[in-house]
Amino acid sequence: MGKIFIMLPTVTHQAITCTVRRVRWIVDAMNVIGTRPDCWWKDRRAAMVRLVGKLERWASTERNHVTVVFERPPSPSIRSSVIVIAHAPKAFPDSADDEIVRLVQADPEPQGICVVTSDSALTDRVQEVGALAYPAARFRKHIDSID
Repeated sequence: MGKIFIMLPTVTHQAITCTVRRVRWIVDAMNVIGTRPDCWWKDRRAAMVRLVGKLERWASTERNHVTVVFERPPSPSIRSSVIVIAHAPKAFPDSADDEIVRLVQADPEPQGICVVTSDSALTDRVQEVGALAYPAARFRKHIDSID
């Protein structure tokens, strides 16, 4: 069973272990995609498809429950039978962040959710409603190692 350690910004910097099989992951898609200057901006959809593929492999390999959230629905749509692909109801600045917070608030056990983002405002928001946050660049490095 794989483990990922999450450092929370506290005075003591407690390390909380997220046991991969017990945690639900919500991924801030564009935040993870943007962790690498690999020219993703030239073809956003291709970058989205690559991320979904990586998340599917990771979720399958480690039996994780994953929801990836985009600002708007990919066009043409991207489908998956392994992970949940979600999007904000309406695209506007921070709409994916709002959708992520809504998903955390709607969950009966938000303390079992790790939100993948390096957006400090989103990190604060999800921690306020009980979820943990995991840095996007570290997560990207981890899922890239699955390939």
